[in-house]
Amino acid sequence: MSEQKLLENDFVRLEPLRDRHRGVLRPLADEAELWALTSVRADGVHFDPWFYTMHAETRLDRQISYAVFDKLSGRYGGHSAFLSIVPEHQRVEIGWTWYGAEFRGTHVNPAAKRLMLERAFEAGAERVELKTHGRNERSQRAMEKLGAVREGVLRSQMNTWTGERRDTVYYSVLKEEWPDVRAGLDRRLAAMKP
Repeated sequence: MSEQKLLENDFVRLEPLRDRHRGVLRPLADEAELWALTSVRADGVHFDPWFYTMHAETRLDRQISYAVFDKLSGRYGGHSAFLSIVPEHQRVEIGWTWYGAEFRGTHVNPAAKRLMLERAFEAGAERVELKTHGRNERSQRAMEKLGAVREGVLRSQMNTWTGERRDTVYYSVLKEEWPDVRAGLDRRLAAMKP
């Protein structure tokens, strides 16, 4: 799973994060609302430290970060990553997913998740985890629409950059659920083709 591999379908291209992506992702991240319910922020002066962390964690094989390129618009749309990679338990998390305002609610997220889930299960995962802030209803709806199963809430699980203690909602997709989830994503994406 630690192999940094370009992932691509008709809608998006997930490019392993490189320093050249700093300039194209920075303006997309410069939206305070995007970071309101996160553990760290990456708008304004916070972008470079966030980017450095994502890049460093990828170089150290602790996660695999991707710049998400939207093929339909011909522009970069955001970021997503594999993290919490635990090969001995065939488990991985998809997280650090965020998109610029114009890319949210479009084909970009389901197309990117389709690629990432497929890669995870092909690499031997038995379980893919997703998690979000307990108050991030938009993210929870997206995970449910994806077909992930809500597992529960870890109360007061982490600090956020605002100093608030965050309740974290966990979702997952298991290997045996992947065929149905994949079929649902394929139907959604077929309906979105231009």
